Amino acid sequence: MDKTNSLVCYHCSSHILPGDLIEAELGGEPRSFCCPGCMAIAQTIHGEGLEVFYARRSQAGDKPAAYLASNEIPEKLKPYDDPSLRGRFTRSSEGEDSLETTLRLEKIRCAACVWLCEQHLCRNAGVQDVQINYVTQKVMVRFSPEKTSLARLLFEIERIGYEAWPFEPSQSLDRAKKERRQLLSRLGVAMLGMMQVMMYAWPTYVDADITPEFEVLLGWTSWILTVPVMVYSAGPIFQAAWRSVQSFRQTHMLGMDVPIALALALAFIAGTINLINGSSQSYFDSITMFVAFILAARYVELLARQDAQGGAEALAKQLPATCERAIDYPASQEIEVVPVVNCDSGQILRVSPGEVVPADGVLVENLSALDESLLTGESKPVDKKIGDRVYAGTHNILNPFFMKIDAVGQSTRIAGIASLLDQALLAKPVMVSLAEKWAAYFVAFLLFSAFASSAIWLYFDPARAWTVLVSVLVASCPCALSLAVPTAMAAAQGAVTKLGLLIVRGHVMEGLVKATDLVLDKTGTLTMGQPELQEVINLRAGYRREDALALAAALESGQRHPLALSLLRATEKENLSIPLLSEPVINLLGRGLSSGSYRLGSALWLGVEQSSQLGQYGQVHLADEQGLIASFVFLDTPRVGLEEFLKVVKSRNIAIHLVSGDDRDTVAWWAHHVGIESHRGGCTPEDKYDYIERLQKEGRFIWAIGDGVNDAPLLARADISIAVGAGAPLAAAGADAILTAVSLEPLAKTLLLADKTQAIIKENLLWALIYNLLAIPAAMMGWVNPWVAGIGMSLSSLAVTLNAWRLRKA
Repeated sequence: MDKTNSLVCYHCSSHILPGDLIEAELGGEPRSFCCPGCMAIAQTIHGEGLEVFYARRSQAGDKPAAYLASNEIPEKLKPYDDPSLRGRFTRSSEGEDSLETTLRLEKIRCAACVWLCEQHLCRNAGVQDVQINYVTQKVMVRFSPEKTSLARLLFEIERIGYEAWPFEPSQSLDRAKKERRQLLSRLGVAMLGMMQVMMYAWPTYVDADITPEFEVLLGWTSWILTVPVMVYSAGPIFQAAWRSVQSFRQTHMLGMDVPIALALALAFIAGTINLINGSSQSYFDSITMFVAFILAARYVELLARQDAQGGAEALAKQLPATCERAIDYPASQEIEVVPVVNCDSGQILRVSPGEVVPADGVLVENLSALDESLLTGESKPVDKKIGDRVYAGTHNILNPFFMKIDAVGQSTRIAGIASLLDQALLAKPVMVSLAEKWAAYFVAFLLFSAFASSAIWLYFDPARAWTVLVSVLVASCPCALSLAVPTAMAAAQGAVTKLGLLIVRGHVMEGLVKATDLVLDKTGTLTMGQPELQEVINLRAGYRREDALALAAALESGQRHPLALSLLRATEKENLSIPLLSEPVINLLGRGLSSGSYRLGSALWLGVEQSSQLGQYGQVHLADEQGLIASFVFLDTPRVGLEEFLKVVKSRNIAIHLVSGDDRDTVAWWAHHVGIESHRGGCTPEDKYDYIERLQKEGRFIWAIGDGVNDAPLLARADISIAVGAGAPLAAAGADAILTAVSLEPLAKTLLLADKTQAIIKENLLWALIYNLLAIPAAMMGWVNPWVAGIGMSLSSLAVTLNAWRLRKA
């Protein structure tokens, strides 16, 4: 076989035909080329220090692999079906036979990409549900492991031209950095090409007197510099456009990259033809400038999108990249430092004080205390003994301990909470769906307008037909329209997540703007459910208040009942000395405590009269053989931030209702105390459900807040529901959002942020509409050159992205 038949061109990867071989040394190594043009381009790229172009181009997989044509899962994906890896990257879902996984997608650019991936996956046997969001570039898939597998899902996505991998929180940040570096590299090549080509095109702008030979030299030099911009910088645009065209038969939609790729291709072809024919109109300056500006806009969009993924990524930052694994526990406590992603269930890890627990598991050696505020919102350390569960993302603050892993990756509790955050963006709000739908239709309208206007100019002034066609295609790309809503929603969700509100369903921010009535539960929502000692009454003569309180605390010492804890807190606050009791304390279930002659408990057990005080949490009484010594009255504490929250709600003319299962007098007292006019006590969960249903029949839009457990019917019936308390146990309550912060202040800020989000969405849509109403007619009339159109389109996308980015600082 001839040597040249086995060679491919270093630059374009084409097979080198006999007699066409050209060799040159680049970077200290001999290279083979198919033509002088490829050699010149490669020399230019190496001369500018951009040889990384070739390495990145080979990694991008521009040419599809042969195995994608078959139906066999490739060897590189088969390990994902191993039980240990499947356990890492999947979690149990609804029903015993279902699993759920979160995958990270690459190369999706628009609604058509999303539609194709969703439809293709849904057509596979065993796939029960698919939800994709463009902003976070994640797909959540629920599937039956009996009918399909994780490897099959990854393979099917790859078969239609996209890339996917299981989302691993500890790897997410590295992937994001890699994505930024790749786009920044393409942008660098485009910017460099633009500057050089603009410099060579400058003589034509100023009508400089140059010789024809020099003009030809400048033209071909510009062409050579434009090729890397077209091939490398704009390569993903052409790939996305080609996939969109290929899938048009299924989607009946064209992506936003189609008109961009078409404009670039037509301009480059026209410029090349003009260059060969000796015409001065080359378009290479417009091409390089357009690509540079659109990549700059997409880079800013990428930064905004990655910043908006504050849910899972914020949690991912809490997880360590490495951990200490025991080599031969319990025979030896020797450890090795390994990446967390290499750990599996059943292995033993050591966690030192001050470190973050890397996986879920069970404590097997040493006692300690952990800060679990990331998961529960409770800042108080939690004591852990042998056999207790420990969770990834929590901080060890006391002693070093050994733990046995039982959940890693997506099976951990922190990953479950992260998936709740992702659901907010995966469930598309109405405005997002409408924007995506109209953007898809707009591409078809744009293509029709471009070719129609070009045909008209071809009749009146053929010389301008080509310029008008390219200008219309470029100027009116629907990027701004597609980005207007999802970027604002993503930025808003990132902002409220930092406040302590986990949005589970995407309609929350829209719904808060429409809310007309707020229905509140009392205990655990309006109040903390943590009683505080209000006063000491019925004090026997000869006893001081301090003496009675210290004696009651001595009886309650070691008890965990809320009233007992309140008495102990009051004693500690007043620095009282707790006396030693001569006899052990006996706990009489349902009645109280006794030690010798002293008894502390209910009025019924002690035979004393219960005083009537509205709003009280409860009473306990202290007595001895001579009778009553003192009565202790407790009052529930209002939740932090309640006053500010109610003030913001009332300022928006939202009617407030207090509906609780507590007795009517207590509910009435609290309603009067915090300024709520509409209230109802003694309600069962069914009564709360009916209460909201009656309001909805009157045309009211209901926002409900409850503790997420006994208020499940309340939360399920409301149009918008927020559960107050720790995250994981509340998901089953069906709430649309979960407040992990102790204070209600985040809800007040979220309500104000919802208004701001709505305003920014309207501003973005209005800007996109005005821009296109001005840009399309101007381009059709021939008033806009292609390079000006490119700048305008890029700036319009940049404007809506930066406008949405303002929500991050809310």
